[in-house]
Amino acid sequence: MAAPHFPLDAEKAALRRHAFAARLGCDPALGAAMAAHVLAAAAPPEGAVVAGFWPMGAEIDPRPLMQALAERGHALVLPVTPPRGQPLRFRRWQPGEPLAPGPMGTSQPAAGEWLDPDWLLVPLLAFDRRGGRLGYGGGYYDRTLAGLPNSTAIGIAFSTQEVPEVPTGPLDQRLPMIATESGLIVTGA
Repeated sequence: MAAPHFPLDAEKAALRRHAFAARLGCDPALGAAMAAHVLAAAAPPEGAVVAGFWPMGAEIDPRPLMQALAERGHALVLPVTPPRGQPLRFRRWQPGEPLAPGPMGTSQPAAGEWLDPDWLLVPLLAFDRRGGRLGYGGGYYDRTLAGLPNSTAIGIAFSTQEVPEVPTGPLDQRLPMIATESGLIVTGA
């Protein structure tokens, strides 16, 4: 990664280092507790197309929630990472279907119908109670959420990933809800 050129970039880079360390030692299996909170307090409406993601490294595991939503009849999609500078695209996927390696260590459907999600589970490195989200730095989810203004986005993370304030710029998309193993946070964003 190139050295940051602007103060905001430097702040985000420092927070990313902190955030990676904060989630080390967290049990990805806490995704089941996160899933229970989402299903109890913010389940998607019937018929909504839901975008999940395949977890990488020490991320909280969204698969228990995706499995429960599939069992409730929701169509699931997973992101396909495009060239840098573009928004994500989503392919239909069902639990058990094979995945192909994608860029930057991602796993994505190799085939399937392209669909726009109505409801998205959004991975993150850090979050705050105002809906600020720090991602991995590629801007994929910010561009994607900007292009899906009528969709509902819920960040998912471990509670240890909460920080007092995420540095944000004009292109950073805030999240209206964050789900952790400890509960659902409504941010008002």
